[in-house]
Amino acid sequence: MTKSYRQGQILKLISNGSISTQEELAHALKECGIEATQVTLSRDIREMGLVKTPEGYRALQLQKPPRDLATVVGEFLRDVRVAQNQIVLRTAPGHASSVAVALDNAEWPEVVGTLAGDDTVLVVCPDSVVAETVRTRLMQMLA
Repeated sequence: MTKSYRQGQILKLISNGSISTQEELAHALKECGIEATQVTLSRDIREMGLVKTPEGYRALQLQKPPRDLATVVGEFLRDVRVAQNQIVLRTAPGHASSVAVALDNAEWPEVVGTLAGDDTVLVVCPDSVVAETVRTRLMQMLA
């Protein structure tokens, strides 16, 4: 089990329930098949910037608020192509993840998911008709 996976599971557990102690966290992780000592959990909590609240452990939101989709699309999107139920977005180099995150955060029901590389985002839609609708919406943001 990698540290990254364990920490991801910790985030999942604290977001889904009230875990107030390291003992409760260790027990919940064990139920997921992850063995962790108190020392390991203490280090994970510190590294992840978790804080203890009356409702249990929570992640601090130290990151900048996400940028809205229209701004990111207008700034970085260079090309939009439909391929059946998928859309390929070309961006400025190094900005595909920004576009993918903004699209994910927009929570468009037509978008099943995104996958980002360096300058390319793959957008998966349920079918080709919906993909064309998403393409149209993105193109309108560029106008």
